[in-house]
Amino acid sequence: MDNTADLLLINGVIDTLHDERPRVTSLAVKAGKVHAVGSLAEAAAGPGTEIIDLGGAYVMPGLLDVHNHHMLAGQMDLFELNEVPTKSLDDLLTAVAEYSGSLGPDEWVVGGSWGSGLLAELNSVETLARFDAATGGRPAILKDDSKHNRWVNSRGLELAGIGKHTPDPEGGQIMRDASGRATGVLIEAGGVLVEQTLARLQPRSTQDLARAAARGIDILHSYGVTGFQDAASSLQLLRALKELDDSGELAAWVVTSMQANDFIFGTAPLGEGIIAHREESRSEHHRPDFIKIFLDGVPPAGTAAFIEPYLPDAGFPECHCGGTTMPAAELERWLMGTAERGISAKIHCTGDASVRVVLDTVAKVRAAGHTTPKYHIAHGQFVQEQDIPRFAELDVTADISPSLWFPGVISEAIATVLPAERASKMQPNRSLLDAGARIAGGSDWPVSVSPNAWEGIYGLVTRQDPTGEFPGTLWPEQAISLPEAIRVYTTNSAQAMGLEDVIGSLAPGKSADFIVLSANPYEIETEQIAHIKTRQTWFAGRKVFDAGSADATATPAEGRATQRT
Repeated sequence: MDNTADLLLINGVIDTLHDERPRVTSLAVKAGKVHAVGSLAEAAAGPGTEIIDLGGAYVMPGLLDVHNHHMLAGQMDLFELNEVPTKSLDDLLTAVAEYSGSLGPDEWVVGGSWGSGLLAELNSVETLARFDAATGGRPAILKDDSKHNRWVNSRGLELAGIGKHTPDPEGGQIMRDASGRATGVLIEAGGVLVEQTLARLQPRSTQDLARAAARGIDILHSYGVTGFQDAASSLQLLRALKELDDSGELAAWVVTSMQANDFIFGTAPLGEGIIAHREESRSEHHRPDFIKIFLDGVPPAGTAAFIEPYLPDAGFPECHCGGTTMPAAELERWLMGTAERGISAKIHCTGDASVRVVLDTVAKVRAAGHTTPKYHIAHGQFVQEQDIPRFAELDVTADISPSLWFPGVISEAIATVLPAERASKMQPNRSLLDAGARIAGGSDWPVSVSPNAWEGIYGLVTRQDPTGEFPGTLWPEQAISLPEAIRVYTTNSAQAMGLEDVIGSLAPGKSADFIVLSANPYEIETEQIAHIKTRQTWFAGRKVFDAGSADATATPAEGRATQRT
């Protein structure tokens, strides 16, 4: 058997995250997989081996993102207005006016984001009039930073048939002024009618969706991400991923979460309608192995389900605790029914009451003998102390997205609706790890501005905003160590997604997915961690991203000739 490697990396600092050989200086790749590490790797070099001299550069496994919406992010980058949620209303409207001027008279203005803290300011007919003027009569729909709520102009409301007498849909609200006129602010399911109207009047083809998915993956590569879980997948996305993989263009490991319910995106079909097509969309790199259940909403809108009430002066009804999107019995039917077919579940929970409902339900599933399905509590910012040990006991993964809870626009918005003592107790990561739980890292991009895992790692280690724009430290006792934080975005996420047999570490036989970084995270000051850049990203032994330095391009070597990267 030919033992010659296709590719050999030498003279590097290579953290494999594999317990047997955690740090080596060389790594060999053959047929897209890790062939050998250390001295065995160098012994595998032959006349046709491509050899890269790393020149002391730091290399590690590709980063993993257990929670994102990559196609939505690709659509925003290719087809939509894409603004940061820190903009003021005036600045946002200026951007809307500039963008609208590039569109045809009947084209929709689509995009976002507006910050949750602007909700009260947007909720008036006077602001709606300013929105109408900025869009120049075109229909418009803009998402907030959570992507749960919408701001729609008068033309968009009209096309969707939303008027003074339109009833609030189940699971949502059409915000109105004192006279009953819609202000354009649509909470949760309140925006579905407009999303469906947009999809009907300005549909995206499968080719457009595949292009958007590919664009999202290209951006992920630039941040060193080689595997991820799309957290709310439509049948159209499943088919687009299958199309990409069949054509050899899917350069990432993708796990999809088929939407069981939806009161945000207007997705169709849902639940069993998607599951019925699950296996036909499966491919080498695409695994449709999860369902996605939205069990509650988001705290700033009062739609997250809590055990104790929101602030009495936050504009909600007296003793308002929010609520779940379905009763516990319905959740149990979903989890039991899918567990019997080996399907796992990612469940959106932002309040402690919804977290507890999931843990109670998973306990029943485990007691029924279903030990194989994987369960993720997505976000889970708020967890009652007595529920923390149950994550490990029930093998439930805490799917966390640091960009949504370290000091920033979302945490500031949450602080306006919850008592200070509760609002400051978000994401008990140290306690979860100490209890033996698995924490997996997600970005929730494009809810977060970028899928930069190093900003998330910085937030996990410091509990501070990596940009420095928002001061303060959030619950510093819950900080975790740098090695733990890196595992959150590598080995832990691989286990959570059911991909630990192929990715997460650079062990022989696993996919040769690795990244070359601008700095060794263990040799720089903590404040510099958030500024680490990806110089190169390799997937299955093939370079898929290069930051562009003149000496960073790998070319076939002549014999043992080397090049520097």
